[in-house]
Amino acid sequence: MSRPPPFSFLLAHPAHFVALGCGSGLFPWAPGTAGTLFAWLIFALVQPFFSFAGGLVFLALAFVGGVLAIHKTGRSLDDPDHGSIVWDEIVPFWIVLTLTPPGWAWQLAAFLLFRLFDIAKPQPARWFDEHMKNGLGVMLDDVIAAGYALLALALARFTLDAW
Repeated sequence: MSRPPPFSFLLAHPAHFVALGCGSGLFPWAPGTAGTLFAWLIFALVQPFFSFAGGLVFLALAFVGGVLAIHKTGRSLDDPDHGSIVWDEIVPFWIVLTLTPPGWAWQLAAFLLFRLFDIAKPQPARWFDEHMKNGLGVMLDDVIAAGYALLALALARFTLDAW
């Protein structure tokens, strides 16, 4: 596990502030989980201000901006997927939350499933994690984890609805 950079690094460039999840990536233990929790909190605060379509535009911009911010920050840290870079957890988890059924129980399930798939990195997420060492690759492995989480949630909802 790589050590988090100093707080001064967070403020040294706007890309660092974004890539490090507004500081949530500086958490010394499980920064990916801290970033995902931060994403959950921010989503709850910001989501009511967006229509569904507006939210999708925001997510697209956050993804593209995140690819650039992660790439710049990874180069500055000499590690394209440094542990403190958590924007790649934040945006994909926002995608999951956007498509998750309403209610805290569904959101908790979404959180747990996303973290499980992000850590386990089932294929093709593992391929992107191991072979694309740039901002896009770092983001894509988590987007794939988000897809697995959404699939598991959809299966759970289908099963519950069938009962």
